[in-house]
Amino acid sequence: MTPAVPQAVNSRLTHAAIFLVVTIDPVPRAQAAVRGLCGDLAALVRGVGFRVPDGELSCVMGIGSEAWDTFFGEPKPAGLHPFREIQGVHHAPATPGDLLFHVRAARMDLCFELTARIMARLDGVVTSADSVQGFKYFDERDLLGFVDGTENPVAQDSIDATLIGEEDAGFAGGSYVIVQKYLHDLDKWDAIPVEQQERIVGRKKLSDIELDDAAKPSYAHNVLTSIEEDGEELEILRHNMPFGDTGKGEFGTYFIGYARSPARIERMLQNMFVGDPPGNYDRLLDVSRAVTGSLFFVPPAAFLEAAADDAAAPASPTAEDTTEPKPPPASPDGSLRIGSLKQEAPR
Repeated sequence: MTPAVPQAVNSRLTHAAIFLVVTIDPVPRAQAAVRGLCGDLAALVRGVGFRVPDGELSCVMGIGSEAWDTFFGEPKPAGLHPFREIQGVHHAPATPGDLLFHVRAARMDLCFELTARIMARLDGVVTSADSVQGFKYFDERDLLGFVDGTENPVAQDSIDATLIGEEDAGFAGGSYVIVQKYLHDLDKWDAIPVEQQERIVGRKKLSDIELDDAAKPSYAHNVLTSIEEDGEELEILRHNMPFGDTGKGEFGTYFIGYARSPARIERMLQNMFVGDPPGNYDRLLDVSRAVTGSLFFVPPAAFLEAAADDAAAPASPTAEDTTEPKPPPASPDGSLRIGSLKQEAPR
């Protein structure tokens, strides 16, 4: 069997990105509009990207748990569920999100143009929950001054870390992605001596060299986010980017992590916010506050095309289909259900 072609999960880091999270409005044409975009997304990327051949434009589309239940029903990806809020020493909130668009390019104008086209296609059927413009900061550093993403897997290791395999064969070639927006208190961070900053992160600030194990405290960021199972490290792919608004004094990091199972990212977050053992938490969180949190499934490219085909050939209406739909209730995590817009999932 030919392996499923994934979305551009493993595209390399670029100079610019837009992270767009939307919720789906309870309106009758939402299903057709969203499914239609699924099928046309690749063509939109090609059309916009063709104008700048070396622009490295790509887009990954993710689908949240509530939206999946409404649009596609069963079967459902084994690891797809709403983002799990964490109440520990610090708080990781769960925030609304039905669809994610992770747009990357060498230039921000390409990202802007593509997201504008996406939102034009979804006009009147979605509401923006969060939109962040990320940028490359010098030599891949975050606004705390440290290099971010040093330990990202590459080549085949990246594919093995991010793409679902035979463990959930019906969704092989897909991936999971968790996003969080962190706001930094830079004044508080800058008041910490560099040597202590390095102990908090677990790396040298200037050289990016990892500290010796004997020099790293158990609460170091790279200790708590190193996850092993049966002696094997469970890797994820981070495509984090800095963002900010100097006029508002807002500075942060947009965390976006891809993995073949969300459980490995959730374990990292548990270690960071609660601690391992409990109380031994990530000291970065004393200066970095999570303000959003969402989990999405990233289906293979062919799945998106098939979703549009399903919308183009709806089932014949029944007597029940002709009744006036009732507005759906809000979901527990705040995302809007599409309720009566759900079609019967293909068997």
